[in-house]
Amino acid sequence: MVSLKLQKRLAADVLKCGQRKIWLDPNEINEISLANSRRNIARLHRDGLIIKKPTVVHSRARVTLRNEAKRKGRHTGYGKRRGTANARLPFKVIWMRRIRVLRRLLKKMRDAKKIDKHIYHSLYMLSKGNQFKNKRVLLETIHDKKREMAQEKALIEQAEARKSRARARLERKAAKEAAKSSVESTD
Repeated sequence: MVSLKLQKRLAADVLKCGQRKIWLDPNEINEISLANSRRNIARLHRDGLIIKKPTVVHSRARVTLRNEAKRKGRHTGYGKRRGTANARLPFKVIWMRRIRVLRRLLKKMRDAKKIDKHIYHSLYMLSKGNQFKNKRVLLETIHDKKREMAQEKALIEQAEARKSRARARLERKAAKEAAKSSVESTD
């Protein structure tokens, strides 16, 4: 058995791959053993006595299948978890997502003139203080605030109307008394 160590090394160099990827034809060992230069090796490669093996397939099919299952919630029980809950999805990230949603909603409603700047500021500070656990709760609070403001406005208008009616009544009474006193003074 002739040693083909040199030929394998040269072939790896010529074909630009590792020695484990070189295939030497076992039926043509004698001819291959005579090749002692890179040019001879290249000729043998053209003739098909020396071949570069194909790369080994490293399939990701199983990985993709498993990831699809994980997306559905499989393989994520207590036994599969290594990190803490905070390491797996940090509390800060959850907080950032929530506060950005709330602030975006507040800004949108303020720009659309659905809430004034005073309500905006008070709700902004409340949301910063962790008052609203989600968008729905914040919307309910906004509707409540708007309802309260509308009621206050209606009450103020009613009081104003009452005052104006009372004022008109007093003026009529004063005019009547003035007329009566002027009639008495003429008599």
